[in-house]
Amino acid sequence: MPASGVKSRPAHRCTECGYTSPKWVGRCPECQAWGSIAEVGAPASPLRSVAAGPVTAKARPIGQVELAGARAVPTGIPEFDRVLGGGLVPGAVLLVAGEPGVGKSTLLLEVAHKVAAANGPTLVVSGEESAAQVRLRAERIGALHDQLYLAAETDLGAVLSHVEDVNPSLLVLDSVQTVRSPAVDGTDGGATQVRAVASALTGVAKSRGMTTILVGHVTKDGAIAGPRALEHLVDVVISFDGERHSTLRMVRASKNRFGPADEIGCFEIGDNGVVGVPDPSHLFVSRRSAPVPGSCVTVTMEGSRPLLAEVQALVATSGGGGSPRRAVSGLDSQRVAMVNAVVERRGGVKLAESDVFAASVGGVRIVEPAADLALALAIASAAKDRPLPLGVVALGEVGLSGEIRRVGGMGRRLAEAARQGYTTALVPEDSGPAPKGMRLLEVPDLGAAFTRLW
Repeated sequence: MPASGVKSRPAHRCTECGYTSPKWVGRCPECQAWGSIAEVGAPASPLRSVAAGPVTAKARPIGQVELAGARAVPTGIPEFDRVLGGGLVPGAVLLVAGEPGVGKSTLLLEVAHKVAAANGPTLVVSGEESAAQVRLRAERIGALHDQLYLAAETDLGAVLSHVEDVNPSLLVLDSVQTVRSPAVDGTDGGATQVRAVASALTGVAKSRGMTTILVGHVTKDGAIAGPRALEHLVDVVISFDGERHSTLRMVRASKNRFGPADEIGCFEIGDNGVVGVPDPSHLFVSRRSAPVPGSCVTVTMEGSRPLLAEVQALVATSGGGGSPRRAVSGLDSQRVAMVNAVVERRGGVKLAESDVFAASVGGVRIVEPAADLALALAIASAAKDRPLPLGVVALGEVGLSGEIRRVGGMGRRLAEAARQGYTTALVPEDSGPAPKGMRLLEVPDLGAAFTRLW
């Protein structure tokens, strides 16, 4: 018994998230895992005062800090460089996440090949596939190079040994959930293991000036699997999105310490790998010689990039025997329901007894309010069975009272529409000057928009 006469109580720690409890409980209060609380001994003693110790480098005025080691090096894939803010920064740690089969491993293998050809040794460590499987993919997409090294490991110590032997400028680990550190407890792929592996690789990357790309799994909700601390450890967090039935892939940066965090890269996946699409607007707009009812083009903003997108609607007579159907694809269902109600109440279009279907073209997801006016025009066009004139785009947010509101980035949106050959734009009032060769039709509300077109 301690000198104080108080018996010390054993501590219990969660093997999944590291939560510490003075007593055993069946379910971890932190990560909600069952049966993960185990006794680990007495709790640690309080921290004592820390004395001043040696420093890694003397503090200097910020203007004297060298920038050579923080310059981004282009990967040779322009769409990927756009998302990164110019390229890969030496010593940076990137986390790339996406659903299985979306194309993460293929794209990163191409990145590793480009870097190996330009900057020297590159190491790809696969924990999910054998080396032969990765070699087959590399051969299919033409990513073979003498400076591109490949290993299949699931032990952190073995990964670090490969790093010492190869001394790469870029390390790609696919994936961080498959690598285990023997120095910590916890199940493979659990929060404790993932945090330990990511921390160790981050320290090695910073000390060696080695760019490191970690591939991460996602949950069924699309969020990055593992503890949120994993996203705080890395410098860049990138998500890889795309529908399985579509060849289009979107790469987005949700965190970027070296560039903008709202940029997007567009890729198309095929037999020869993942290919960048520098001008993706044609993927989201139907090409036809004559206008058809129920279709309207708008311009969305993905980061700082304006993209043309087409919204389509179909209004059909309901079969009766219940409520009319409302089906949505590629759009926000709640916003479509709101616009549908405004079109009927403020625009005078009868939809109460009709089925309404709304969708985007090309698999792109449109959620911003700037597409409200285009959606309203598409629904009204389908209900009236009267097409919009060719060369018309619509931009604006629709309010519940039917007013058309201005949206951000109007100048860039109109310039992109004019570059693609559109000659007329329906816009809110006071939207600024029109680009050369384009005519602006300013409308205050939905009724005025319908009147100007039909």
